[in-house]
Amino acid sequence: MLLLYKIIAAILIFIVSLITIIHPLRKKSALKHTETAHLGDALASGIFLGAAFFHLLPDSIRLFNQLYDPMNYPMAEAICVFGFLFLLMLERFSLKFSSKRAATHSIPYLLALMLAIHALMEGAALGIGATIAETSVLFIAILAHKGSESFALCTTLLRHELSFQRIFYIILFFACMTPLGIFFGAFIQHLTMARNGELIAAIFNAFAAGTFLYISTLHHIHFHQHTEDAQGLIEFACLVAGAAAMGVIAIWA
Repeated sequence: MLLLYKIIAAILIFIVSLITIIHPLRKKSALKHTETAHLGDALASGIFLGAAFFHLLPDSIRLFNQLYDPMNYPMAEAICVFGFLFLLMLERFSLKFSSKRAATHSIPYLLALMLAIHALMEGAALGIGATIAETSVLFIAILAHKGSESFALCTTLLRHELSFQRIFYIILFFACMTPLGIFFGAFIQHLTMARNGELIAAIFNAFAAGTFLYISTLHHIHFHQHTEDAQGLIEFACLVAGAAAMGVIAIWA
């Protein structure tokens, strides 16, 4: 039942990623991010923040302690920090290249790469979920911002005047990342339930926690720092609500 749910989630996320690019491709214009989309992104950021601290990182610590008892070094926390710094490094590289006119042509590809890594890790976190409740909340979080990410990537590619065929292939690559992540995560969960996948699951959970922490903090602030006071407060409330939802689920999960 849980595997079927994950398969359906992967298909729906893939469809949403492609549907949201139809309008900008037809109009060939870069439309602005709506306030509703910003609220959806804030809610998703809160859910990712909660998933990192209430689910992924604690699970990784527990698995490492089971595998290497006693565990004298905070290995899970170290891998989490590495995941955080990895995405920060990618964004720094993208900013470095975007500041140079000679490398302007590389900007859309760097953006696509960053979003693809985000999408892969989000999907894998959903795929490794052990309960319907936990998987459902992550599914809602991914849907809440998947369309807006796909839309934003498409409009960026349009601004850089890439060909229709190239834009379509890049978006198709991006759309496939979350479903691939879901199947990858489900495979890891299967290994864990079978015999010897505990170490893989522990490493992945810690790394994913770091990437989720980055997405929900520095990455979120980077794209939500120019909002008006009232809108900013509402967005913050959505972020808190998302984190609280994962906290409540942790009571039973």
